[in-house]
Amino acid sequence: MTTERITFPGHSGAPLSARLDLPDGPHLATALFAHCFTCSKDIPAARRIAARLASMGIAVLRFDFTGLGHSKGEFANTTFSSNVDDLHAAAAYLDGRGMGPNLLIGHSLGGAAVLRAAADMQGVKAVVTIGAPYDPEHVTHNFADALADIETEGQAQVDLGGRPFTIRREFVADVKAQVIGPVIQKLKAALLVMHAPRDEVVGIENATNIFTAARHPKSFVTLDDADHLITEDRDAEYAADVIAAWAGRYLDLARPGPPIGAPEGIVRVSEADPQGFLQDVQAGPHHLLADEPLAYGGTNRGPSPYGMLAAGLGACTSMTLRMYARRKGWPLEHVSVDVSHDKVHAQDASTPTATNIDVFRRKISVTGLLSDDQRQKLLEIADKCPVHKTLEASSRVETELV
Repeated sequence: MTTERITFPGHSGAPLSARLDLPDGPHLATALFAHCFTCSKDIPAARRIAARLASMGIAVLRFDFTGLGHSKGEFANTTFSSNVDDLHAAAAYLDGRGMGPNLLIGHSLGGAAVLRAAADMQGVKAVVTIGAPYDPEHVTHNFADALADIETEGQAQVDLGGRPFTIRREFVADVKAQVIGPVIQKLKAALLVMHAPRDEVVGIENATNIFTAARHPKSFVTLDDADHLITEDRDAEYAADVIAAWAGRYLDLARPGPPIGAPEGIVRVSEADPQGFLQDVQAGPHHLLADEPLAYGGTNRGPSPYGMLAAGLGACTSMTLRMYARRKGWPLEHVSVDVSHDKVHAQDASTPTATNIDVFRRKISVTGLLSDDQRQKLLEIADKCPVHKTLEASSRVETELV
């Protein structure tokens, strides 16, 4: 993933700070991310979701609303409506680069903002809300004790997440005036509602109301015991995976495959978690995870490198048997292959020895009305599988540092 640091003018003309996370491979779609109330584009959930989508070929623009994070302008002068205008400004920037947004993602109040903005954005095919309020006025619960002073004095300084913010009467009046139920009903994009039942900031009933107001296609996914900010890595990872898988149903993410007989191309592996060993693996249009077991400092969210190697051998063996039986017209009903390997990656990497060899053991199960001769022939054909031949032959790995 390549990240560009950019700025573009917001609703007031003040420059807004943004990150544009670009896929390393083909650019297939674009997402626009709206952060939560008084948060920023750099919260862990936003970074994690952007990285996962970028690995799928979806570029993600995440930016700080006016007066927040690294963006210029006065937060005190902003309203919910100005946030929506900032979203339109972000979409205009993307349009100017020929990559208008297809997917909108909004967290908390940002979720309400993308629902409001989606109605006026051409090309948006899917919308995701995370912990979003059905009623934007819900945000005033964060500073309920100051509402009287805001009404009387015109503004008040409040503490939000340990930071001081000035909230003005215009902001309160604007969120009170917002009614997004009818907007949701007219939404012309697929909707994914994500919410944690234990969210103490925005109750789960908000997600129910958003989902009920929307027309199909719509989906509702629980974030289980996640908190409102999705601060735990595992919760952010889960949200990212769900969004990535769901979005692929509504966005055209088909990658052109190589012609028959041509090399399969590049498999790109990149770190998903620099603190551990989790890896994003992108093989053409297919995405998966690689990791290490907990015992070796990983998080066990995907197969180990040797597990992937064994999977390649097992898959190739099964495919080879199927192709042979199909060509012969044999009654082979089902194939399964169990593969084991005699050493683990962490030990191999830390204590390599010249006398060690790799031993892969296959146990092949076939079902069907097969004769003994046919079963024996299938056993011989297993050794003809291309991956088997590659593992048994001497290979050369050529490496360069880019």
